[in-house]
Amino acid sequence: MAEHDDHGDQTQAMSLRKIIHVDMDAFYASVEQRDNPDLRGRPVAVGGSAARGVVAAASYEARVFGVRSAMPSVTAKRRCPDLVFVRPRFEVYRAVSAQIHDVFAEHTDLIEPLSLDEAYLDVTRNKQGIPIATTIALMIRDRIRQVTGLNASAGISYNKFLAKLASDLNKPNGQAVITPARGPRFVAELPVRKFHGIGPATADRMERLGIVTGADLRARSPEFLRDHFGKAGAWYYRIARGIDHRPVEPNRIRKSVGAEDTFDADIHDFDRARHEIAPLAQKVWRHCEGRHLTGRTVTLKVKYADFRQITRSRTLTGPVHGARDLEAIATGLLQPLFPVDKGVRLLGVTLSSLESDDPMAEHQLSLGLPGPGD
Repeated sequence: MAEHDDHGDQTQAMSLRKIIHVDMDAFYASVEQRDNPDLRGRPVAVGGSAARGVVAAASYEARVFGVRSAMPSVTAKRRCPDLVFVRPRFEVYRAVSAQIHDVFAEHTDLIEPLSLDEAYLDVTRNKQGIPIATTIALMIRDRIRQVTGLNASAGISYNKFLAKLASDLNKPNGQAVITPARGPRFVAELPVRKFHGIGPATADRMERLGIVTGADLRARSPEFLRDHFGKAGAWYYRIARGIDHRPVEPNRIRKSVGAEDTFDADIHDFDRARHEIAPLAQKVWRHCEGRHLTGRTVTLKVKYADFRQITRSRTLTGPVHGARDLEAIATGLLQPLFPVDKGVRLLGVTLSSLESDDPMAEHQLSLGLPGPGD
């Protein structure tokens, strides 16, 4: 009965909220194709093509071949021999992002950017008094196309979790809505591996426990989820029911930016481990670039095959200046840990002690990690 009451209260309260998640389609790559007609219709990767380069973004033509962001460039080139690499132009992406933000601001001041190319908007009470959120989403997407020449996709729902999931349903250049009546059923049918915020390692753990779908997750008690997933268990209990109380927060400051990866096979040698640091550093720095952030504390996370976990940190006198700096510092923290007795199953890189590198910025907004869509 308590569960039913919780869901009923949630539906009644949250149905009054109208949340839009706007996500630009292959943002960096689309900007490059827009500005260079020779790139249109071709597989494009934004990033470095050198041996240790990393793909920051991939066009949809490249994604057909399995090219994805954060992938080592050598792997991307192997999957798509005709791939064209373009160096990132963050100053251009920031300028386009500002244009997109101006479009958002025509409708609401409740805007929570996750990166340069995506944001949550609360349009429950909007500036133009439009009662239907799907209409607002269409207007925003049309206006973005007029102003920037780029396509955006959108998800509309009664909370952030479902709006984020909805924005992926009809990509590219589409939108979808998940209503309060549909929300719990939609979550129940969805594989937990597709839940925003549940990474591959957690999904693997859930599947080992027999949790494959949202319905499986919903069937587990709060105590079970807490025992197996700690503090995150309460969050999993709520989202399995389509419940997300988080408001759109325009001014929430992120305390750290991090990325991690769990490997299919344990790593035993330093060269292999060092190679895995580069895409993690690139992923973290891409989010920092997008929000004009830098930081002074670099933390390396290492989890071994026996699930023992350690961290190593270094705090600098000045801020980190780029992905290569971040990679070098993290690699320096990694090297003394080798040789290892147990294989390494996970590596993570986090940047904290964050500060703005934009003197014109009044405040910094939250980042949605792990990793945004591009």
